[in-house]
Amino acid sequence: MARTVDPQRAAERRHAITLAAAELFAAHGFERTTAAQIAAAAGLSSGSVFYYFQDKAAVFRSIFELSIPEHAALVAEHIDRTDCLGAILDIAEALAAESLDVAAPGFMFELLRRLGHDQELAIMVVEDARLSAQALTTLIERGAAARQFDPGFPAAETARWILAVVDAAFLNADPAETDRDPRPLVRATISRLLRPTPMEDR
Repeated sequence: MARTVDPQRAAERRHAITLAAAELFAAHGFERTTAAQIAAAAGLSSGSVFYYFQDKAAVFRSIFELSIPEHAALVAEHIDRTDCLGAILDIAEALAAESLDVAAPGFMFELLRRLGHDQELAIMVVEDARLSAQALTTLIERGAAARQFDPGFPAAETARWILAVVDAAFLNADPAETDRDPRPLVRATISRLLRPTPMEDR
């Protein structure tokens, strides 16, 4: 008789593996982390990782996959707001807040290294960035049309720079600085980029 698989239990174990792998990859790197170490950190038997995932690369992708629905929900929450500058700042701040995780800098470094070796991962990252850029472009176009602010540059280009500011929160993060918080600087930088239109010109 074939063994019955409990979908909820399988999902919980996949999630446990993903969370354990995220910390290990961030701390030790992709290459130096073994499946046995991941399983032990997740509290599972040594063969569990490859029962739930095709290979170690799939485990790494599953970490990034966790953020995709969260980003989609974030965009959906703000995309229809009429206060376009506020919406843009709130989206950017929420994305930058992810860098507060102490494992974020290490994982970002490994993510950049893995992009050249995993086409599936690269496709996911590009698509996630495209959706975020598209949402920001929409808000920038709407805000400029309503004369709420003057980006001074094409909307799509400005959206990419805003995402670059968010990326800087990860690339400049120092895990040793436990009280760091890049969000005020992210908001200030974007606010200065999107200069408010003077009331007399509206």
